[in-house]
Amino acid sequence: MTEPRTERTPDRSDRFEAFRALHRTGDPLLLPNAWDHASAAALARAGFPAIGTTSLGVAAAAGKPDATGAARAETLSLALGLARLPALITVDIEGGFSERPADVAELARELAAAGVVGVNLEDGRPDGTLTAVGPQCELIRAVKEAVPALFLNARTDAYWLNAGGEKEARERAAAYQLAGADGVFVPGVQDEAAIAGLVAALDVPLNILYAPGGRTPERLAALGVRRVSSGSLLFRAAVRHAVEVAQAFTRGAVGPEGLPTYAEAQELAADFGDDREVP
Repeated sequence: MTEPRTERTPDRSDRFEAFRALHRTGDPLLLPNAWDHASAAALARAGFPAIGTTSLGVAAAAGKPDATGAARAETLSLALGLARLPALITVDIEGGFSERPADVAELARELAAAGVVGVNLEDGRPDGTLTAVGPQCELIRAVKEAVPALFLNARTDAYWLNAGGEKEARERAAAYQLAGADGVFVPGVQDEAAIAGLVAALDVPLNILYAPGGRTPERLAALGVRRVSSGSLLFRAAVRHAVEVAQAFTRGAVGPEGLPTYAEAQELAADFGDDREVP
């Protein structure tokens, strides 16, 4: 599989189609997920053509719980800034931050107007259950009617929450596709037969969450997966590494090798410009 590409980000009018094409042509989309401005800017500078956000990282960085709708303001503020980066941005909006289709549709409009090209909409609830299929399909239809060009990645947590497994995941994937989803995300599934079965049953791209020690992106690509996300992996790795460096610091054992300089870190903020207007 190829390394991240570094070509110029398409003009705003072409971004939706460019993001859609990453799911259809060439190698599968390997999507890293950022949690703040600096992490996203660093990933963009590294050449990743598309970057997602991680709801866990965004919420935890703000001292709030994930998947409860508590981090709506932080998610929206971050998304508006990331849309100015030279990369295609897709945003994890948890369950939409509302059960009202009109509210979720309005959020989609605001994100798309800022330059965001995709959203991730999940059906898991904070109590460990799944949203009923009917209401979830209403949210999907509302988003697609509001912003047809926006790539809606419909996530089902049937595996993630041990709520029905393969049978439930397949039924929900089919329903979400019928409701207008542009892609289906099934985190937690690692069985190759189940993955291949989902690919065969769908007409839209399948997104799988990368699991350390699990199936490699190359193997998932061979099974027909078209998008592989890092999820909260980068955020969790950054937290662990920060603690490791802090412990090394107490021993006077931290060297400068591999670390960005102050100036380089400062430059990441410059990638966002001084205003909120999207070019």
